[in-house]
Amino acid sequence: MIYLDNNATTPVAPEVLDAMLPYFTQHYGNPASRQHAFGWIAEEAVDHARKQVADALGAEPAEIIFTSGATEACNLALKGVFGMYQRKGKHIITVTTEHKAVLDTCHFLETLGAEITYLPVDEKGCIDLDLLRDAIRVDTILVAIMWANNETGVVHLIDEIGKICAEKGTMLFSDATQAVGKIEVKPRSSGVQLLALSAHKFYGPKGIGALYLSRKSPRLKLTPLIHGGGHEEGVRSGTLNVPNIVGLGKAISLVQEALPATNARLFALRDKIESTLLTLLATTVNGDPSHRLSHVSNIRFDSIDAGALMTSLSKELAIASGSACTSAIPEPSHVLQAMGLSRDQAKSSLRISLGRFNTEEELYTATVLIRRGVEKLREQSVEWGMMR
Repeated sequence: MIYLDNNATTPVAPEVLDAMLPYFTQHYGNPASRQHAFGWIAEEAVDHARKQVADALGAEPAEIIFTSGATEACNLALKGVFGMYQRKGKHIITVTTEHKAVLDTCHFLETLGAEITYLPVDEKGCIDLDLLRDAIRVDTILVAIMWANNETGVVHLIDEIGKICAEKGTMLFSDATQAVGKIEVKPRSSGVQLLALSAHKFYGPKGIGALYLSRKSPRLKLTPLIHGGGHEEGVRSGTLNVPNIVGLGKAISLVQEALPATNARLFALRDKIESTLLTLLATTVNGDPSHRLSHVSNIRFDSIDAGALMTSLSKELAIASGSACTSAIPEPSHVLQAMGLSRDQAKSSLRISLGRFNTEEELYTATVLIRRGVEKLREQSVEWGMMR
C-alpha cells in the first residue's frame, strides 16, 4: 500500500514517538501541579516544547497557545477576536477557498451578527490583492487568509497581505496548517497576528496543535472558548496534553532542520510524477504553478470520475479528491469550484500529497497504477457512450 495522502495526515516520526513515550508512563505528572517534582518535570517539558514551537515561528514562547489541533485554533482565533473586538466592528474578510474550519466558523459568526466578506479567487486559486485592499473597511476587525491551500498547495502572498492589513490597521489571521513544516512561516515578520497549526501535518501526533497569538505590537486579547482553570494564560483552559505537546515540539524542530533538503527532494519527485502523467494522460494541474507547495499536486483527469478511480486503487494506493475533513460530504471540492472548475471537472480531480517517507520507487509504481486506472475508466466511459 503506497501512501500519497500526506496533506490529510502524516505518520508520527520515530524520533517524535521516542520523545513522547516517557510522558505516558514515567513522567506522567500534571504540569499545573506545582507542589511536587512530578508536576515540575511535566511543566519543564511543556515549556521546552513551547520554546521549540516559538523558535520555529520566530515568536516568543508566551505567544504559543496549545490547542487540540488547528480546527480548534481557527475557532479560537475567529470567535475569540469577534467576541473581544466586536465593539470596534463586526466585519471579517476571508476567502472562498479556505478550509471548512474557517468557513463554517464564519457562517456561525454570521448568526451572531458578524458581516463576512468572502473574497473570490482566480483560476489559479489566487486572490486579487487590490480587491482585498478595497474590501477592508473602518469596521473590519479581522482578515482571515490561509497561508497555503490544503487541496491545491497554492501559497498565498502572505507578506503582501500583511502589509495591506498593516496599512489599513486591521488584524490578520492565517490558517497555516498546511504551510508549517513545509515552508518558512514567520508570522511576526509577515504581519500576521494570529496563526493556526497542527502537529499531525508534519509527523507529529494527532490531537495537538497551537495558536500563535501576538503579545506585542499589538498585544491581542481573545474571548476564550473554554473556561475553567485559567490554563494557557486564561485563553484555553484544560489540563495540558503533555505527551502530545512534547511530540509537537519535537516534530516542528525536526522538520525545520530538514526543510531545505526535504523540499528539494519532494519537488523533484512531484515534478516527475506530474510531468509523466501530463505526457501519458493529457492531464491538467489545478493551481498556480509558480506559488505552490513542493509536495502537492492536484491533477484533473477529464472524462473520469475521481471517486471511481480512488475506489479502483484503494487497496494499492492512498490518494484523495479533496480535504479529509469533508470526505464524508458527497459534494465536489468547493476549492476547485471557487477556482472556476465545473462540478464535473472538480469531480475528476485528485490530490497527490507527498511526504518525507515516500521513495522514487513508490512514485513510479503509483504512476503506473494511476495510468492503468485512468485508461480503464476512460475505455469504460467510451463503451458506455456507444451503448447509449
